[in-house]
Amino acid sequence: MTLAAWLALAGVCLLGAVSPGPSLAVVLRHTLNHSRAHGMAVGVAHALGVGGYALLSVTGLAALFAHYPLAQQLLGWGGAAYLAWLGIKALRSEGSIGPSGTGSVGQHWRQAARDGLMISLLNPKLMIFFVALFSQFVEADTPFWVGVVMVLTPTLIDGGWYCLVAVLLSHRSVLERLRARAQLIDRVTGVFLLLLALRVVTL
Repeated sequence: MTLAAWLALAGVCLLGAVSPGPSLAVVLRHTLNHSRAHGMAVGVAHALGVGGYALLSVTGLAALFAHYPLAQQLLGWGGAAYLAWLGIKALRSEGSIGPSGTGSVGQHWRQAARDGLMISLLNPKLMIFFVALFSQFVEADTPFWVGVVMVLTPTLIDGGWYCLVAVLLSHRSVLERLRARAQLIDRVTGVFLLLLALRVVTL
């Protein structure tokens, strides 16, 4: 893989990562409701899910799954159900922000990691995206190291972007403004997630 090819791959992955979506909403919610570290935990877990899809795509398994629309549809419905569940949780939230929320610290960490991982794993569009993207770079004699680079590139870009978002959102000057509007943010996030879930089901 040439430097130009890698830059093209990295550029597409970066554009995909920064596009607003449910992942950004989940990072926002955990950062505001708990801490910067919780938002980063969502980002790292989300990146692991992205890396899993990238690995499946490079090894050819995603291309095999693409031939079975029912499996793709079931995964899409599962993703829609999870988005709806997150949306309902956000709508029912009282907008409390800070580490003093209900539940143990361990529960908060597990919830953050789970939400980040599931929001990526239950997104079948990631599979389609990587199959389409990697088909431009993978050949029959692609070296092993190229495959490793292709998996690590979107994984690190995705995790790095959402960790940066968590850091920026938790900056004191930004966080204080957001804290004052915590309940409104939760309501908007909940509606956004429910609309996304509805869109997945109706497509």
